[in-house]
Amino acid sequence: MLLTIDVGNTNITIGVYDGKELKGSFRMTTKLPRTSDEYGTLLVSLLERNGIGVDDINGVIIASVVPNVMYSLTSSIVKYFKQEALIVGPGTKTGIRIDTTNPKEIGPDRIVDAVAAYELYGGPILVLDFGTATTYDLVTADGRFVAGITAPGIRISAKALWEGTAKLPEIEIAKPKTILAQDTITSMQAGLVYGQIGQTEYIIRQVKKESGYGDLKVVATGGLGRIISDETASIDEYNGDLTLEGLRIIYGKNR
Repeated sequence: MLLTIDVGNTNITIGVYDGKELKGSFRMTTKLPRTSDEYGTLLVSLLERNGIGVDDINGVIIASVVPNVMYSLTSSIVKYFKQEALIVGPGTKTGIRIDTTNPKEIGPDRIVDAVAAYELYGGPILVLDFGTATTYDLVTADGRFVAGITAPGIRISAKALWEGTAKLPEIEIAKPKTILAQDTITSMQAGLVYGQIGQTEYIIRQVKKESGYGDLKVVATGGLGRIISDETASIDEYNGDLTLEGLRIIYGKNR
């Protein structure tokens, strides 16, 4: 089985694949400092509680946008799984070409999402990831990553509201029944969610206009992507496992 690990700014998402089948996925927080033993015991515990033994894992791949966790995390893979992890980065075979001004600036998470979207749905395709940041990445019909847009994520915007003001409370991010809010909490929810929907629809329209891809397929992923994709016809498909799928695909290309 293949262990896939996506280290994001907020969460570490873990998936286990048996061939192309996702047998299970798990999350842990990123920002807590951990030793290699803590990572190792957490990973082993999560797997064993789902009927997967350490000896069942015969490959590990990691994509990370948080460099300071990598030493402990990769050391835990060596110590507890007895193998070296494949780290997505420069030189990794992906099947797409990064055709931007500085390819090294493109985060591995965005590359992984782009690979998965292109392999699963074809191109041209626009990949939206509603994570800590909200990203929009364009892949052409011939598999070139040609453009990327980065905006504050919903959680970042929400945090700015309640940390930057004296009276606004910390709230759950959820879509209210109506945009015509009549209290503080639903007022904030309406601004955050409907504001994100409006941003999403405008950026998609502008990408289609400037790229000339009128038939552009739009795929979304990320923790809050379901809330947004359910509320707009501009997104064609939501795939919550897109990043894990991309890691599986990249691992296959390199092994």
